[in-house]
Amino acid sequence: MKSYKLIVGILSLLLFFSVSVIAQEEEKEMTEEEFQTEMNRLTEQRVELTKEVNELKSSIVELKKKQAAMQAVEDCINEKYALVGATEADVVRFRREVAQLEGQIQRKESPKDDRQVALDNLKANKISALPEFNNKLNRQLQGMLDAWQEAPKAVNYTVVKGDYLWKIAKKGQFYGNGFAWPVIYNANRDQIKDPDLIYPKQVFKIPNLSDDEKAKFEKAKSNYKPAPPTQ
Repeated sequence: MKSYKLIVGILSLLLFFSVSVIAQEEEKEMTEEEFQTEMNRLTEQRVELTKEVNELKSSIVELKKKQAAMQAVEDCINEKYALVGATEADVVRFRREVAQLEGQIQRKESPKDDRQVALDNLKANKISALPEFNNKLNRQLQGMLDAWQEAPKAVNYTVVKGDYLWKIAKKGQFYGNGFAWPVIYNANRDQIKDPDLIYPKQVFKIPNLSDDEKAKFEKAKSNYKPAPPTQ
């Protein structure tokens, strides 16, 4: 309302000065026709300015309505947060933690157990009851974790009579590739003094192969050409 009064005041001053100019020009022997033309121009100008003022007034009313609506929405959101004993800052921080955990699960950043602990901690937070988070935590992220099959880092194998490292590495339950025997040897150097000499009842760790190791040993296997039999 103050802005509207200010605009009207400015228009009044403009009209006053315009009339003053006309009066001054009249002293310069302005003809009646010139005077009428100038008055018509100022009248049209006043009509246009009044129209602009009305449009501005309407815009102000609409903006106030939108502001009131936005305030009502914000109040509703704050009331919802209050139901779980949280502030807007708490929810923003919680949303960031959920997004971080989701990224870790999508990238399958091991160990899986740590991701499950982090998810359980988020579920235990009262903020998780908000509709924004309830389905994501209890269905989406939990479903992704349940579907995540994390292979063990290593398994144990007990040596039996007749075993040797190549034979163990070639077993389908492990690498299916005898060329990978050095991995077993390096993982058990504390027990294996000579890779050609292993003994029954020794328990070896059989670690998983990295992608690079798999590619390396598969290449060695494919390039291997056995020596022709002797005549």
